Amino acid sequence: MDSPSEQTAGACSPANRDHRTEKTSQKGRLRHRARELALQALYQWHMAGASVGHIEAEFRDHNDMSRVDGVFFHELLTGVTRQVGYIDSTLESVLDRRDINQLDPVERAALRLGCFEMLERHDIPYKVIINEGIELARKFGSGQSYRCLNGTLDSLARKLRPNHPAHKPESADDPVVPDAPATSEP
Repeated sequence: MDSPSEQTAGACSPANRDHRTEKTSQKGRLRHRARELALQALYQWHMAGASVGHIEAEFRDHNDMSRVDGVFFHELLTGVTRQVGYIDSTLESVLDRRDINQLDPVERAALRLGCFEMLERHDIPYKVIINEGIELARKFGSGQSYRCLNGTLDSLARKLRPNHPAHKPESADDPVVPDAPATSEP
């Protein structure tokens, strides 16, 4: 019989770690591609004014959906368009006196996607949402738009997910509470 440490070592062997990482990264790639398509679909929705159902059907017909998390794509596209008023007002609260309608359409679509995910997908870490937004802006946006997107999504994360440890400032004035002294009483 294997010792507990040998059993644990088997579970964490390089082969097992690689399998878990590959599975996770495959899911990440499928979601990344879903975000790319959702951004493009939202851009088309904004520019052409076509129905979301028509745009989604067109994207499904013209793209290899085997490389896309189709459920996630649908959730992003329909979720953003259904909640666009609320999403825009939420974004305007962190946009530093800018009107969302004055933003570049690609930047606006990327911000809407990020805001929707922060509002609705608490299973996705805010850092992932920000990084994905930056990647979308770098690939599809103009010039340095990813910098504005980064700052805006970070501000949004502080507002929508304030209890995350990364958003709590450390202060030198915080008292250090020493451990209670050990007692010999039972």
